[in-house]
Amino acid sequence: MIKFTGLLLLLSLIFSLNNNEAAAFELTDYSDAVNIYRGVNMGNMLESPNREGSWGTVLKEEYLKLVKEAGFDHVRVPIRWNHYADYNPPYRIKESFFQRIDEVIEQAHKYGLTIIINIHHYDELMADPENHKDRFLAIWKQIAERYQDYPDTLYFEILNEPHNNLSANLWNQYLMEAIEIIREKNPDRMLVVGGAYWNNIDGLRELKLPEDDRNIIVTFHYYNPFEFTHQGASWSQGANAWLGTTWTGTFREKKMIELELDRASKWAQENNRPLYLGEFGAYEKADMESRVRWTSFVAREAEKRNIPWAYWEFNSGFGIYDPVQNQWRNELLQALIPDEND
Repeated sequence: MIKFTGLLLLLSLIFSLNNNEAAAFELTDYSDAVNIYRGVNMGNMLESPNREGSWGTVLKEEYLKLVKEAGFDHVRVPIRWNHYADYNPPYRIKESFFQRIDEVIEQAHKYGLTIIINIHHYDELMADPENHKDRFLAIWKQIAERYQDYPDTLYFEILNEPHNNLSANLWNQYLMEAIEIIREKNPDRMLVVGGAYWNNIDGLRELKLPEDDRNIIVTFHYYNPFEFTHQGASWSQGANAWLGTTWTGTFREKKMIELELDRASKWAQENNRPLYLGEFGAYEKADMESRVRWTSFVAREAEKRNIPWAYWEFNSGFGIYDPVQNQWRNELLQALIPDEND
């Protein structure tokens, strides 16, 4: 019965797609405004708790060079700013940490990479948004002032994956105030903004943006089917029960991804906003053949819809680079950036 219901849902989605197929693929070409295409997240480095390296990896300059040489044009760098900011006004960020971020930005630019920096893992804001609002805004005020004269190849992503008690309504309020603060010193800098509910596609429907600010890219994250991409992940409840889940690229598996990306594209067209797939990836406990198939399919489908992307992530549990062997996991790298002759 469950399988039959799922089939009916799939058929209804396909019927809906056929009725709206022309609209789904007429997304404006934003390539002149959004100068990114294929990227990678330098995850588990600067957003790790306590200190850089506490999750087993640090952001080395050589990694940025490797990323550029492999064919990527940008990096997304998650940063746990809240760990380095005072808890009392004016919520000052430690100068030593600012200097570390200066270094990372300048190294990325040295190798011709656009770099996106965000606020990542601000767990206190998610749990108690009203008591952390002022601190959140003060952090952005300092970042905006610090980097106001940096090149336009530095993008600001305002907050990773709003969730929990940071509801869509609250997030829209905080977001508007953060944008206003940033624009005082960075009137034209590209901003990356996602919706509530962990930046998933459904969160786009409730996202509110300033109508007259067009230097905004709207991000979403994609990890479906979650039982496949997060099997065996220690931080996901019940994930061990999913071990052994494969992704073989059946018609149904592909169609579900196509339809979900079409929903995102339809929202972008209706709202005249460029999209960015800021995270997607499959955890190392999945078999490599399935990971490669899924990764390749999602990347190509995003590109068909003119959606730039950043794979999650460089060299940890989802990683495309093996830091022990100091070499790329070539199957995954080829899935993301195939040879031109393929």
